[in-house]
Amino acid sequence: MLSRRTCLATAASAALAVPLAGWRAAEPTRAQMLATMARATRFMTEKVAVNGGYVWSYLPDLSRRWGEMEAYPTMVWTQAPGTPEMGQIFLDAWRATGDDLYYTAATQAADALIQGQHPAGGWNYVIDTAGEDSIRSWYETIGANGWRLEEFQHYYGNATFDDHATVECARFLLRLHLAKGESRFRPAVDKAVDFILNSQLPSGGWPQRWPRAGAFENHGKPDYTGLITLNDEVADENIDFLLLVLQQLKDERVREPIQRAMACYRDLQQPDPTPGWALQYTPDFKPAWGRTYEPAAVSPHTTAAAIDKMLDFYRLTGDRSFLARLPQALDWLERIEAPVEAHHEGRNFFRYVEPGTNRFIAVHRRGSNAQNGDYYADFDMTGARGEKQIDVAALRRRTAQVAALSPEQATQNSPLLGRGPSLMPDYVITRPQAGSDLNAAGPASVAMLVSSLNAEDYWPVELKTTSHPYRGPGPAQPPPGFVDRGQVGDDWDTSPFTEASGPMGISTGTYINAMSRLIAAMARPTT
Repeated sequence: MLSRRTCLATAASAALAVPLAGWRAAEPTRAQMLATMARATRFMTEKVAVNGGYVWSYLPDLSRRWGEMEAYPTMVWTQAPGTPEMGQIFLDAWRATGDDLYYTAATQAADALIQGQHPAGGWNYVIDTAGEDSIRSWYETIGANGWRLEEFQHYYGNATFDDHATVECARFLLRLHLAKGESRFRPAVDKAVDFILNSQLPSGGWPQRWPRAGAFENHGKPDYTGLITLNDEVADENIDFLLLVLQQLKDERVREPIQRAMACYRDLQQPDPTPGWALQYTPDFKPAWGRTYEPAAVSPHTTAAAIDKMLDFYRLTGDRSFLARLPQALDWLERIEAPVEAHHEGRNFFRYVEPGTNRFIAVHRRGSNAQNGDYYADFDMTGARGEKQIDVAALRRRTAQVAALSPEQATQNSPLLGRGPSLMPDYVITRPQAGSDLNAAGPASVAMLVSSLNAEDYWPVELKTTSHPYRGPGPAQPPPGFVDRGQVGDDWDTSPFTEASGPMGISTGTYINAMSRLIAAMARPTT
C-alpha cells in the first residue's frame, strides 16, 4: 500500500547519469563500492548538512543553495529529496552494510526534523534553524516573490501535508524508531500520529495545512488550505501511513480514522455528467478553488489516481461499494480525453474540466511577477496541449481484475484486517526520481559511480535549475520587452527555472540516487 516507495530490487532505476559515450570500466569490488559510499556520505554529513538536515542542491562553495526555492544557509527542507529522504537512504545504507556511519547520519537527520516539528506534530516544507524571525524574513522576501509558488507567499506558521512533507518525516522517524527500538524517537512519531488524527476533518478528509491559521486571501480568493484536499496525494499518503502505524505499532486508535477517510474519498466522486474527482473540495463535497491557477474543477489525473485507490480500498476491506461507480468514472475519462491533435509527448488529457458541463478549462497568466501578475481561467483552449498522461485501457483492465475477486480473495493480504506481509520493507528508496528537484541525475552504472566521485567526494551535477536572487519587490508594471517564458517571470520573480546550462554543483537527489544504485549492487556477489 506504500505506493510511492520502492524496494531494493528496483533501486537500480534511480541512479546517477554521467554522459560519457562509450565509457566502460571493470566492475568494482565490494570494497571499492563501500569506500565510495563512505566517502560520499562523510562529505554530505560533514560539509553539507546543517544540524543534520539538507536542502536539494548547492553551489560547490555553498554560497547559494535551493530547496523548492532558494534557501537561507540556516534552512533544511522536508520536501523530497530533502532531509527525510536523506535519512531513509542512510538507513538503507546501514541495512546493507552494517556500518554505523550511516545509522549515525540517519539519527542526525532525525534530530534535525525533530527540532523543526511543529508543536501540533506536523512539519512545514522548510525548517529554519535560526528561528522564527529568520523564517518570517524568508517568507516576506524570497517566498513572497515566487510568483508561480503561491504556497510560499504567505507564512502560516503551521504544518502541511502538501508534497508529503509531514508524512515523509513521520515515516522516516517511525522506521528509525523500529530499526533499533530506540525509544527517544517514539515521542516524535506519536506526535505525528496525533497530528494526522487531530487534523482529520469531520468528513473524514484532511486539509492541506493545519492547525487553522488566521484569515488570508490571495488575489481576492479565500484561503484554500483548510479545505478537503486530494491534491499531492494528501489523503492517499495519510491513509497509507496510518495503515503502517496500525500494523507496526498496533495502535488501534487509527482504525476508525482509516475507515472514515476511505469512505470520504469514495463519496467525493462527483455526480453525472462529471463523475470524477477534484483536487480540493468544500465541506459539502463540491470542487473548490485552490491556488489561483487551480480552478474549481474535476481533474482527470486525480480521477485516474482515485480509481486506483478505490481498487486498493476494496482489497483492504472487501467492501464492494468502493467499486460501484468506477465504470462511470472510466466511461467519463474516455469521453473527455483531449483531441488527438492536442496530444503532446504522450500526454493525452487536459488538466481541468468544468463540473456539470464537461467543458475544458484553460488557465493563463498575465503580468511579470508576484506584484503585478495574476492567473485567470477561461474556456479558450486555443493552442492548448495535453498536460497529463492517463492509460484508461490499463485502468479498465485492473478494475476488471480486481472486481472479479470475491471479498475473501480481495482481502487475503489486507493489513487493515491484520493480514499480508510487512508494509515496512528492509530497503526504502523514496521518490527514486528525486521528487521535484530538476537538478537530480538519473541512471548510471556502478562502475561509473565509483570512478566519477570527485576529489572533494561528491558526484558533481550541472545545476541547470536555478532562480533569480531576491532583489526586492517587483515593479508594478512588466518591464519593457518582457516575454513570459512560463516557469519564471521577470528578474524579480524568485521562482525556480531551468536554463540550457548551469554551473556544476552538489545535489542531494543525485547522492540519494547514486547511493541507491550502489546499495542495489551490494545485493549481488562481486569479485
